[in-house]
Amino acid sequence: MQDLFNKFAKYTLARDLRAMDLFPYFRELQSRQDTEVIMEGKRRIMLGSNNYLGLTTEPSIIQKAKDTLDEYGTGCSGSRLLNGTLILHQQFEKEMAEFLGKEDVVSFSTGFQSNLGIISALAGHGDYVICDRENHASIYDGCRLSGAKMLRFKHADMDGLEKCLKTVPENAGCLVITDGVFSMGGDIANLPRICELAKAYGARVMVDDAHGLGVIGKGGRGTASYYGLEDQVDVIMGTFSKSLASLGGYMAASAEAADFVRCNSRPYIFSASVPPACIAVATASLQLLKAHPERVDQLQEIAAYLRKLLKEKGVKIREAETPIIPIFTYDTVRTLKIQKALYEKGVYVNASVPPATAPNEALLRVSLMATHTRAQVEEAAEIIAETMAEFPEEEG
Repeated sequence: MQDLFNKFAKYTLARDLRAMDLFPYFRELQSRQDTEVIMEGKRRIMLGSNNYLGLTTEPSIIQKAKDTLDEYGTGCSGSRLLNGTLILHQQFEKEMAEFLGKEDVVSFSTGFQSNLGIISALAGHGDYVICDRENHASIYDGCRLSGAKMLRFKHADMDGLEKCLKTVPENAGCLVITDGVFSMGGDIANLPRICELAKAYGARVMVDDAHGLGVIGKGGRGTASYYGLEDQVDVIMGTFSKSLASLGGYMAASAEAADFVRCNSRPYIFSASVPPACIAVATASLQLLKAHPERVDQLQEIAAYLRKLLKEKGVKIREAETPIIPIFTYDTVRTLKIQKALYEKGVYVNASVPPATAPNEALLRVSLMATHTRAQVEEAAEIIAETMAEFPEEEG
């Protein structure tokens, strides 16, 4: 029998990057998740967070978490099915369902777990799931857990989607799954065409709106709202860890679908429920979003301002209508060198390299918060432009 741990010695990527002083991960934060942070002892402008509405530092949200800890304690110590359902969970689910225009909502302990739990319950052996190739990793794992046959189409290729749909047998169920806002590219799914094709072939539609809620759509209601297709999207998945400043996830759907998932989703049934403070913060954040939709406008405005500055300074970016701004750097080593240089100059951005991206499509992922100031954005744009010039593409 071969030693299971033999693979450790063969895995050298992390060691090699550390030896080159280019390992970009697990940087230690020493302050709150804000527009500026202290990371490893130095001030950095945070352009790598998904805290889109800036609510992790909102005083009223922080106070809600403190009050909930005092009233409900630190955890539920049980699953939703048994002793882990609080009135707080029911309140969030009711308010989110109303916000998204769906009959019901099911909440999960994490966003990743949400996709595992939703997809594996809705689809099974004999069914088909069809995915955009750039869907989130949790969608892929949910498809694998479901046992359904997974088909993939090239990113945003609607002809490719239709070809997949044509291969699904008449007697098989089919779920088309797409990110609403794609987390790396910042582009928005062609939901009108996806819904049109799904309807024509009798498939159901699921949208992962982790990066859509609080970002696009009427009052931040996400991708379905952005296109006015709330009635044509069967399932909406989202997370607490981005615009809602907490930890957890949810599924919004019909009451019938929600009831089925609650009683058949193994990741839901066999996991402890969202802790009291986390679900209370998610609800308070949702209420703040409803009361202050201008936060979404502020987010769009500051993102547009940074895109304008970068283009004026000659930095090549992908056009989008979201606060995610990808700067394509292509070569992995070049990407990591630029990310390190930016970090040393006081700007934190995320380096996305294979396998998170396709080979030779590495990029720097810049993301904004509604609470970023123009001064912060101007400072960051200057540093980014200066650093990109230091590492011209030819060098890669």
